[in-house]
Amino acid sequence: MSSNSKISQEVARRRTFAIISHPDAGKTTLTEKLLLFAGAIQIAGSVKARKAERHASSDWMEIEKQRGISVASSVMQMEYRDCVINLLDTPGHQDFSEDTYRVLTAVDAAVMVVDAANGIEPQTERLLKVCRARNTPILTFINKLDREVREPLELIGEIESHLEMDCIPFTWPVGMGRQFSGIYDLTKDQMRMFNRANPSKSGSAEDEFIPDLSNPLLTERCPDTIGKAREEIELIQLATPDFDHAAFLDAKQTPVFFGSAVYNFGVQELLDALVEYAPPPGAREAIERTIEPSEPKFTGVVFKVQANMDPAHRDRVAFVRVSSGKFERGMRLRVARTGKDIRPNNPVSFLSQRRDLVDEAYAGDVIGIPNHGVLHLGDVLTEGEKLHFTGLPFFAPELFQTVEVKDPLRSKQLHTGLTQLGEEGAIQVFKPQIAGGTLLLGAVGQLQFEVVAHRLKTEYGVDAILGPSRYNLARWVTSSNPQALRKFLDANISNIAYDVVDAPAFLVSSQAQLRVAQELHPDIQFHVMREQGGQIFAESH
Repeated sequence: MSSNSKISQEVARRRTFAIISHPDAGKTTLTEKLLLFAGAIQIAGSVKARKAERHASSDWMEIEKQRGISVASSVMQMEYRDCVINLLDTPGHQDFSEDTYRVLTAVDAAVMVVDAANGIEPQTERLLKVCRARNTPILTFINKLDREVREPLELIGEIESHLEMDCIPFTWPVGMGRQFSGIYDLTKDQMRMFNRANPSKSGSAEDEFIPDLSNPLLTERCPDTIGKAREEIELIQLATPDFDHAAFLDAKQTPVFFGSAVYNFGVQELLDALVEYAPPPGAREAIERTIEPSEPKFTGVVFKVQANMDPAHRDRVAFVRVSSGKFERGMRLRVARTGKDIRPNNPVSFLSQRRDLVDEAYAGDVIGIPNHGVLHLGDVLTEGEKLHFTGLPFFAPELFQTVEVKDPLRSKQLHTGLTQLGEEGAIQVFKPQIAGGTLLLGAVGQLQFEVVAHRLKTEYGVDAILGPSRYNLARWVTSSNPQALRKFLDANISNIAYDVVDAPAFLVSSQAQLRVAQELHPDIQFHVMREQGGQIFAESH
């Protein structure tokens, strides 16, 4: 087999997707159960058992284990049905939305987890807009049917109105809460029975399956629930269009699955659909040209940087999504931003805390490259070609705090910690243009400050003092006229600060102050978003 044929064959096996949801919808639990079904782990951790020795396999940071929430994205690779699955678990909390948005640039599909009691929630809606903007195919998993929840028809209607796409139920719940009897698989015309006597045994190959919706045995086994389910299934079969794979790939249809992740129920149906219908890696647009996944030469993009995944070694790992070609350990790669070459000799794949050395990888795979600050967010790695990808977003902060160190002798550690946390996107760090000015932290949400303070203390040994700031708003500034930009920066020196990539930002305390600056300086563009990778600015306001 030629090397090109081998690459094409391996690309066709890849499925790379993210799991997105509002906090507490069960996203991390679903991640655990997908890993369980794929045979990647033997025991699923519980995110609720915060004091237990086990925690969710995808939550590795100490603060995540204490709080029982995900505050950083995790990457996991596994094999299932001859497919290589790259699963990216994202933070559900809106305060960490930037990390989630950047992860969504590295996937080919997404699984949306919906709490059946709450329906579509604000954070879910924001993430869906990002997916829709990128035409990312979405599969929907409606979770927690083992509880008393909202009616499935009502949930379907709400999802359709928010997503503006057709919901195509692949499974349908029979009952809910104490009367939850199981799910009916509309594609296979069979009912998977829920083991109410021993729920923890449900969701496995040992489950009982009853074929044919009109089977009298279903009436006998589910006397209180099957009648209503039959009516609902008949209604949705009449009212919904047939599943169209092309429409799904265009983000115009979403297959819908019901279940209970905590009891493993309905998870296998979702995993099978991911393998069968989610797209393999596709072409990626660089500024210079379109990159095809089956190209013989390697290209990859750093979409995430994480410091101190292994606190014992103070490491720093760049997460690289392979865009084309074949990666081989020790190969010479060029960093397009700097023009310098690197040879990754110890690249890794992940299963949460566990790392495996990677000898080769293909388009769609995510590899971790340990480095000491050489690789930044948005960096493009190639075999020599100079390419630039855009799309990794940084949003203008809405919250600011000053940061100082309790012990002046730890100032160097504070600077190191903030530089690394800023470069990985955990927080935005601004250095005022005025010499001697106190460093500023910018965040989208308050919880980011708490996480950074915790990480500074536990990972860098720094007790940081966070204080109030007079700023409430930031806009990155650019101009097609370099002289006009220089004049603006000099005239507003007390309101200018530079971020980790030395991009200038204009910091103000009110919208009124921003409007005045915009009127006085028409040659200056004020941006609410900065894209890493090509330094493209967008959305001037």
